Amino acid sequence: MAKWTEADIPDQTGRTALVTGANSGLGLRTAEVLGAKGARVLLACRSPERGQRALERVLAAGAKAELVRLDLADLSSVRAAAAEVRERTGDALDVLVNNAGVMAVPLGRTADGFERQFGTNHLGHAALTWLLVPALRTRPGARVVTVSSLAHQAGSLDFADPDYEVRRYSAWGAYGQSKLANLLFSRELARRAAKAGLDVTSVAAHPGVTATELSANTARARRNPLFSVGAKIFNLTSQSAEMGALPQLYAATAPDVEPGGYYGPDGFRGLRGHPAPSGSTAAARDELAASRLWDLTAELTGVEPDPS
Repeated sequence: MAKWTEADIPDQTGRTALVTGANSGLGLRTAEVLGAKGARVLLACRSPERGQRALERVLAAGAKAELVRLDLADLSSVRAAAAEVRERTGDALDVLVNNAGVMAVPLGRTADGFERQFGTNHLGHAALTWLLVPALRTRPGARVVTVSSLAHQAGSLDFADPDYEVRRYSAWGAYGQSKLANLLFSRELARRAAKAGLDVTSVAAHPGVTATELSANTARARRNPLFSVGAKIFNLTSQSAEMGALPQLYAATAPDVEPGGYYGPDGFRGLRGHPAPSGSTAAARDELAASRLWDLTAELTGVEPDPS
């Protein structure tokens, strides 16, 4: 069977996509490819300077692209960005790619007091998704792609203490929790969209082991030379961002994507390769936990879930 590549992406002319974390790595590659296929692409970035450089790169390739300021670690920024996107698009958004994230950083808090990885990777994206559903529901075949990770396999959700206010903090444990939350949220959104009769497909994807700035950012955050060396070795042994972005591009555009599906590289243990359905843990398929997380997320963010 032929492997799926960027060449298999259908024409995206007339569609509008929002990609979070589009200033570098997987997000930038996703924005570039969607733009090259004809989509109007909104690059949602925290840093205006880095976002502008990414925008210029995408525009230079002839794509229709715009910059949106978004800090997922600040719910006021999430609300402002969602309102801006709805206004700019006239409430017509075809694809939302929840790509941005932080990985294994030291204990820190978001602007709203949440543990940084849970708050950024999950809560910020969940709030953004709910706030943009009114724009997604107007478009036939709309997609929400949430990027998870192989690290979800080591993750567990502590509903009593998701922000590590009581238990001892673990950088990798918190990252695993946030990525498990991403996967549970994606599947719960798919279930609720189907129940509500919405033509909105929610799917998840992971990049396997891919060389991006995420590992370098982790090393910088830890300020430890050993982590810097480890990040360089990691990137040397990883697949490229072009390959790592394929699963989320597949999830965003392929006609045979299944609602609630999870896609990643088809190679050994999902580490590298071309897009294919990916396995997940029993915890990631726990419908009771997904429903419970949905309610907890609404309580913590103060955003009304859509669909309810």
